[in-house]
This record gives sequence, structure tokens and C-alpha cells, in this order.
Amino acid sequence: MYGTRHTAAMIGALLPLVAVFALQLEPLPDAAFARPTGQIRARAASACELVMMDADGRVLARAAAPAGELDLAALLPTLRDIPSAVRVQAVVAGVPTDAPLLVVPLLGRPTIRTIQDVRPDGKTKFTRVIGWGDQLLEPANAVHVEAKRTWSKEEPAPRSGFRVAIDMDVLFDTSAGAMRFAMRPDMAPNTARNFVELAASGFYDGTIIHRVVPKGRGGTPFVIQGGDPIGTGDGGPGYDIALEPSTLAHDFGVLSMARNDWPDSAGSQWFVGLTRAETARLDGQYCAFGEAIEGAEAIIATERGAIADTETGRPVSPVSVKRATVSPAAAWVPGTGRAARRVVRPEASK
Repeated sequence: MYGTRHTAAMIGALLPLVAVFALQLEPLPDAAFARPTGQIRARAASACELVMMDADGRVLARAAAPAGELDLAALLPTLRDIPSAVRVQAVVAGVPTDAPLLVVPLLGRPTIRTIQDVRPDGKTKFTRVIGWGDQLLEPANAVHVEAKRTWSKEEPAPRSGFRVAIDMDVLFDTSAGAMRFAMRPDMAPNTARNFVELAASGFYDGTIIHRVVPKGRGGTPFVIQGGDPIGTGDGGPGYDIALEPSTLAHDFGVLSMARNDWPDSAGSQWFVGLTRAETARLDGQYCAFGEAIEGAEAIIATERGAIADTETGRPVSPVSVKRATVSPAAAWVPGTGRAARRVVRPEASK
């Protein structure tokens, strides 16, 4: 993460997914985006029940839907008021069927609040994120409270409409084994979308996990890091993406974005946490946007590889991502959500 130095200019658009899937509920090809008061259009292969759920699988609304083209906003009126991404699951004859649709509100980002701070070595300065909008990440921190006195008043974030997409997983076929990641668009919708689209485009194919830190500041495993097309820690996709205010806690199996000192400098480089003890300090500073739901053994195998350079974390024989693919996520169960939970660190590796 700290070794990432790519500084290419930001772009505002992301490539569309080109794969086509025949699913029970799909967005219409020309309706990936909807105006704030316009129709949110999709197509159902057969008559079904639509169930809108939050990130925990809690049911927010239900509606019966006929086969054919649908206006999700008409069937689920509260959809227009969602504060973050939700999933709309099709249930056919009582059975959740195929991947849910993601409906993501297009909201402006809160103002990012930063200060200049110093790392534990007492010398190295860095940019610390201390808050978003009018809220501090650490309300009890006296230095941050004082800095807040200089903040300008935050204006309400505009709602520009909605994005509709199939909920996708990303699968890494690596030389250490398979890793499957579920996205958390409720926490970081643009970062999750960027990762899925890079994987779908073949960007990650042949990349290596160029940085492995089996011992962090506290002496326990820290992170594994990849996603650089040139494998040095300096490369990226040719653009930067803005940091999002994710509150997903870093832990074993949590997927997050690497960046340089400036918060809005992530691009394609990702990392996976190895222990909560070491990665807790990354919360609020780096954008966690997904979770490994398969591949704990592959993550541990990568962590345990021999290290050639302990300063940079360069492995002797880096694990490679032979191929990255995307596939529709499993159906969500109303009241439960995703059946597959985030992987846990095996007891034998602790």
C-alpha cells in the first residue's frame, strides 16, 4: 500500500461489462442508469416476487412482478429513497432464483477531511483522513476536534439517479489456489464497480501478488497485495479513483484498495487483510470494498511464501493471478442475505 506510487490522471467513466447472462432478473441493456424520478427498468424472465434487501439481508420491501419489462421504482416505491446500494432478489415459487440486481443511488461524495500527520517513526509525514462531511472518524481526538473548527459547512449530497447492475463476484485463479470475492457496493459502490470491470476486461490476468507482509508492526500477518500490471508496485490502470467513505472493517479476507499518500490515488492495486490486529489501523484510511468468500487456504499459502526483500515485501516466487473472471453472485435469501460468509483465518495458521 505505501509502495504504490501511480499518479495517472483521474477519469470519470468506467468501461461497461460486456458479458451477457440469462438470469431471472436483469437490467435492460439500455437502462443501466435511471434519472432520480424516472423509471428504474429491468426484465423478469417469469412472474416472480421481488424482494429488496439491505447489505445484511434485511427485507426492506416486497412486490409481486409479472414476466417482462418492469419499472422497479413503481413496484418498490421506497427504492427511490435508499441511502446506499440495495439488492433486489427475484423469488420464483418461493425459491430465490439467480443473482440479485444491485440498485445503487448516484450520490455525491461527502467532503473528505484530512490533516498532515506523522508515522510512528516520528519522521515520515503523511496525509491522514480524519472525517467525511461534518463527521469526524474519531470524535474524541482533541487534535481532530480542533481541526474541525476550520471546516466549511457541508452541503447535502445531490442525488443524480440510480445505477442498475447484476450483482457480481470476482474469481481469481491463482498459482496458490482459487480466491472468490463478493463485492460490498453498500460500502464503496464505485470502487467495487471498478474492480469488477477491471477483472472482466482481463486487466488482472497474469498479474502477480508483488507484496506480502507476513509480519506487521505488531509481529503478526498484515497484507498480501497485487493488481499492478507491471508487478513493481508502481503501476496502475491509467487513472485514479476517489476514496470512498467505507466503514467496512479491515480483517482477514477483507479486500481493499492500495494507494499512495494522497487519498484519491487508488487505481487497480488491491490488498487482502491477514489479521485484524494488524489491519485495524487501515480503517477509514483505505477503502475496503469486498470480502473473500472462498480461498482462505490460497491466502494463507500466499502469506507463507518466502520473502526476498523484507523492506518491500517482495516474494522470492510471487504468486500469480493466472486469470480473473466475473460471474453472477449466488441468490440472496430474504432475511439472511448471502449464504457464503467471509472466510475466517484457519486456526492452524494463527
